[in-house]
Amino acid sequence: MTDWIRSYKSTISPDGLGPLQLAWLGDAVWEMHQRLRYCSSPMRSKDLHNAVVREVNASSQAKAITKLEPFLTDTEKDFLRKGRNKAGRGPKNVDAATYAIATGFETIVGWLFLKNPNRLADLFDLLDRPIN
Repeated sequence: MTDWIRSYKSTISPDGLGPLQLAWLGDAVWEMHQRLRYCSSPMRSKDLHNAVVREVNASSQAKAITKLEPFLTDTEKDFLRKGRNKAGRGPKNVDAATYAIATGFETIVGWLFLKNPNRLADLFDLLDRPIN
């Protein structure tokens, strides 16, 4: 399910982008990944939407990075920290710590998408589990 990431060839360097810009991009990449995972599931569009929303919310992103953290390089952990430290308060329905961890996850996703899509795909493969 990560072939679309592996085939991506970036023309943009992540080096000039800040953690929140990378997190903004990473959020979109993560949502696209989840949508592609669910799009072949035999569900109504409302159910597809709800399933993806459950995967892309801050709590789910925080759980994802907790699973990935043992596999991260020191550089990736540095981007996790940078994103976590730049996160604002976030929405009222999520505690600030969870939101900060999720922002760190999004930052890594955005950075790897531009810097090393194969590495990002490998990490996503670690997280992917069958749907159903």
